[in-house]
Amino acid sequence: MLSKVAKFDEMGGVDGATRIPYEKLAKWLTSVEPEFLASRRAQAELLFRRIGITFAVYGSQEATERLIPFDILPRIIARAEWAQLEKGLIQRVKALNLFLADLYGPGEILKAGVVPSELVYRNPAFRPEMAGRRVPHDIFVHIAGIDIIRTDDDGFYVLEDNARTPSGVSYMLENREVMMRLLPDLFAQHRVAPIENYPDQLLATLRSAAPRGAGADPVSVLLTPGQYNSAFYEHSFLADKLGIELVEGRDLFVKDDIVYMRTTEGPRRVDVIYRRLDDDFLDPLAFRPDSALGVAGLMGAYHAGNVTLANAVGTGVADDKAIYTYMPEVIRFYLGEEPLLKNVPTWRCREKEALAYVLDHLGELVVKEVNGSGGYGMLVGPHATKAQIAEFAAKLADDPTNFIAQPTLALSTCPVSVASGVAPRHVDLRPFVLYGPNGASVVPGGLTRVAMKENSLVVNSSQGGGTKDTWIIDDAPLARV
Repeated sequence: MLSKVAKFDEMGGVDGATRIPYEKLAKWLTSVEPEFLASRRAQAELLFRRIGITFAVYGSQEATERLIPFDILPRIIARAEWAQLEKGLIQRVKALNLFLADLYGPGEILKAGVVPSELVYRNPAFRPEMAGRRVPHDIFVHIAGIDIIRTDDDGFYVLEDNARTPSGVSYMLENREVMMRLLPDLFAQHRVAPIENYPDQLLATLRSAAPRGAGADPVSVLLTPGQYNSAFYEHSFLADKLGIELVEGRDLFVKDDIVYMRTTEGPRRVDVIYRRLDDDFLDPLAFRPDSALGVAGLMGAYHAGNVTLANAVGTGVADDKAIYTYMPEVIRFYLGEEPLLKNVPTWRCREKEALAYVLDHLGELVVKEVNGSGGYGMLVGPHATKAQIAEFAAKLADDPTNFIAQPTLALSTCPVSVASGVAPRHVDLRPFVLYGPNGASVVPGGLTRVAMKENSLVVNSSQGGGTKDTWIIDDAPLARV
């Protein structure tokens, strides 16, 4: 069982002794003045403002769009430690793909009783339209963002899987560029694994996933809901980095089960769509008839095998937090292996005994909606009022199948540059996994998200959390971790 009280600092461990990967950063911090850090923070904010990186902070009274706070001190992970994490991530995404192919195919894992059938078929993200349908190369999840946490020196845990439309990679790339510009001397002291080739790897993954009849030069596009979407900056950023067209639904049309893009030179066939649009809005003929964001007939072209959607339709069922609790069993069922990454202990409120325990310990637990995201629809028991706890107790009693609960974890902390100096703040990590017919790869770093408020455990950017650059360094052995 995970400790609820242990406080593990990425730089100072549990005993305050500087961990090996952070030794150069710790020494560097003793050599710089507070005014220097303050000036670099101000310059970072100015750079991000000029770039135009914003995110919607729903419910904020300050503004609907604002800059994501950026911390100038990197999170550092030793290469040997990262290698272990990387293996676990690839194992998990491989199992997720086999799981989804099976759910929409023969359903062997359901027949075996490993995962309850009702948990899948009653899931709002399950798409019966995909039943019995094969997708190009049998790959459902081409891009995954797996949220990772650390609570002590016992390694990493998976907090949740993002297999639908994972976001954040643009902030990872921009963070690195800003760090190299603002702190070149600190960067030069470390052998940091590069991440700038991620767009090339993503494009190669998309091209490799094209339908088999697409030819040697398949055309890929990025489908966005439009400029009013909270992650539109990322959509335009990635399309530019990939060198592909950023399109909205109105830019595409379907004829004879083939997708075309409107261009000034006439229609051009599209083979791969990197879609940042939810299933519901993809095709008004198949899903929501009132959708003005999708492409009429797209599902017909998809079922005909003439276009690849990345990620595939129906992957959202794997994002479900109740399904998450079965991932260790899913890995064993399909791969015959023990999970390399552990799950956070979780109570399924749909089970009578688990529900009774959760109701008796609401003030100690974190309770989440199974289909929730962005930190919304959750209760953090130790930080909740009596009224909030009572409200959640009523919700649980009314619909227990909609919730899971987890211990209130003491997420690891990293040093953060704040107005008062350098202080610890809680963090998580979202590595990005690419999965295609030619295999899997993990960008060495990922997006570290930071709870910028003291003692806060909420790291989500949509609720005011910040980010920092993540360094995987080659010159730190796996010792004293």
